[in-house]
Amino acid sequence: MTNHTPEFNRRKFISTTALGSAILLTTPLITSASNLLTTEPVTVGQIMDLFIKEVPGAPFPGTVDTLKSGSRDIVVTGIVTTMFATIDVIRKAIALGANFIIAHEPTFYNHQDATKWLENDDVYNYKADLLKQHNITVWRNHDDIHSLKVDGVFKALAEQLGWQKFGEPGGRVYNLEPAVTLKALIAYVKSKLNIPQVRYVGDVNQSCKKVLLFAGAAGGTRQIEALIKYQPDVMVCGEISEWETAEYVRDARAKGKQLSLVVMGHIASEEPGSEFMAQWLRDKFPGVKTTHIPSGNSLSFM
Repeated sequence: MTNHTPEFNRRKFISTTALGSAILLTTPLITSASNLLTTEPVTVGQIMDLFIKEVPGAPFPGTVDTLKSGSRDIVVTGIVTTMFATIDVIRKAIALGANFIIAHEPTFYNHQDATKWLENDDVYNYKADLLKQHNITVWRNHDDIHSLKVDGVFKALAEQLGWQKFGEPGGRVYNLEPAVTLKALIAYVKSKLNIPQVRYVGDVNQSCKKVLLFAGAAGGTRQIEALIKYQPDVMVCGEISEWETAEYVRDARAKGKQLSLVVMGHIASEEPGSEFMAQWLRDKFPGVKTTHIPSGNSLSFM
């Protein structure tokens, strides 16, 4: 999601066994200048605090970037970054000996990760118990990474597409050089982001030079306002409400505008942000093993 509506909280558990083994896995402690000087165990809270310190205006009141399981005090044995802390991702983290998962999106099926309505559900309870049994902390990093001076997700997406040289860092508009057909653009995006299929509106032979880029789910009003403001040849985005942006583009084309739309999918458009997070962790905490595990798309294509 790219809907920046902050919300905060959560809980504490520490295992002496995990602590004993984690002390063998040392990582540098952080000075106020964010330099790594001595080798000491590092906790979930130390990692969270260092990242939040880099975010202008953070910590935000009411952020959704809270712990979904575990505790700030747990000594980290390994880290996994991902879009969604799915059961499959949790199992892979367990196999890696990692006890800290940093997810970009919700763990429990709603933006706030409210769980009261799920208390009697076997799927929710299986997942929550799996995290508890293995003493795994899950932190959602959504509002914070999007609120860096240059949005970490958007910057990473542009870089993975190789478009950073065509626009401002973290920006929305990229002027491709040379222009390409919509068909070639779609093939390029699929190849760079490893997407099997995309949805689109437009003429595959249309020339595309000015690209409006949106990651995640910006919302129809925001997307359409940007189309009106920037007048691109094509908008490449993560997710749409089908009754909003796609219908605007269809009507624009009926009026005679050369405007196209490419819908990559929410996960594909924001996965680069989790890879950005993994690299940030490797740079700041080289003594802790960090692994990026793509959660993949829950939907299949036929």
